[in-house]
Amino acid sequence: MTANCILERVAQTKSTNDDLLERWRAGELIDPIARIAHKQTAGKGRAGRTWVAKPEDSICFSLAFPFKRKPTELTGLSLLVGLAVISGIAQACDLTEAALYQAGLRLKWPNDLLMNNAKLGGILIEGGQAKASDLTWMIIGIGMNLHNAQEIENSLGNKSGLKVSALDQLLPSQSYLPDVEYLWLKLIASLEHHLSEFDQHGFGMCQEQWKKWDAYLGQAVCISGAGKEPIYGIAQGIDQAGALLLQQDNRMIAIHAGDVSLRVQT
Repeated sequence: MTANCILERVAQTKSTNDDLLERWRAGELIDPIARIAHKQTAGKGRAGRTWVAKPEDSICFSLAFPFKRKPTELTGLSLLVGLAVISGIAQACDLTEAALYQAGLRLKWPNDLLMNNAKLGGILIEGGQAKASDLTWMIIGIGMNLHNAQEIENSLGNKSGLKVSALDQLLPSQSYLPDVEYLWLKLIASLEHHLSEFDQHGFGMCQEQWKKWDAYLGQAVCISGAGKEPIYGIAQGIDQAGALLLQQDNRMIAIHAGDVSLRVQT
């Protein structure tokens, strides 16, 4: 881990993303900051949704990271973060990425981690650039289930229909599940490495690597949301900017990340 990342631990806060966003808006961020909370009372998911997590059974933290790139040059960032999280999990659990893949770990475009098609974790990215001469500060929030997937799923109620998984289901035995603090530090180290590489080289170098983890590659999917008509096609991976590629008859279209939902066609 680079030495200039500040680590903050708090027992409780509304949202670690909001905490760091407030500092960014106030111009108070200087070095990268990682902030973890044992309990978030108003954790956030994508598009203003609530992130439900039981403190003893999950890890929730945010990282404020400065980029030399402009906001428009950060396409694919959420996909890159997914790859960094996989690498961090592998290091923390002393397993190969191949073993995690074999166990069913996958990435769902643009910002979820799945285990055997059930949600393991989510990524929320906020921030931007105050003025043209400033660095671009992005606040990267990560929430991941560690234990008791069924209890977490039950707490969501039957209406959501969301299937939930937890990290302990990925691992060969309970003895492999690392201490939360150790897991956090490995995730932060992996994030810092991957984000620094991304800032220098962009997302294109990770295109094929992400495609390997793509949960829906080759499947018939539906893209819905953003107040538009659903879009159907066969998922064919991503382009160099991280846009989802959909095959529709004899043409290929690119779907850029936004407030959209990706589902397998039923």
